[in-house]
Amino acid sequence: MPRKLGKTSDQRRAMLRQQVTDFLDNGKMETTITRAKEIKPLAEKMITLGKKNDLAAYRQALSFITREDVCKKLFKEIAPTYAERNGGYTRIVRTGTRRGDAAETAVIELV
Repeated sequence: MPRKLGKTSDQRRAMLRQQVTDFLDNGKMETTITRAKEIKPLAEKMITLGKKNDLAAYRQALSFITREDVCKKLFKEIAPTYAERNGGYTRIVRTGTRRGDAAETAVIELV
């Protein structure tokens, strides 16, 4: 059962697309643990598409990633660094609780 994250399915999809885009752009991101766990498989899928490095994969990635410059960066810079690696491109590190609402936070980063 996928996590709902307190949003309707289209809001959730939009949020995850945006977070994956920002994550790939910056290489790391601080968010809640549950969001990080949702972002991880999507980001890894995008990097796997980047490793294929063909037009079909590029278009598939672009249909999910919200900014074209990030998609170009994924295919030109990020994916080639993982050419030898079979999966496991991201790491989630717990960073304690947030002061405002006591939510468990984590940093998700590219390995």
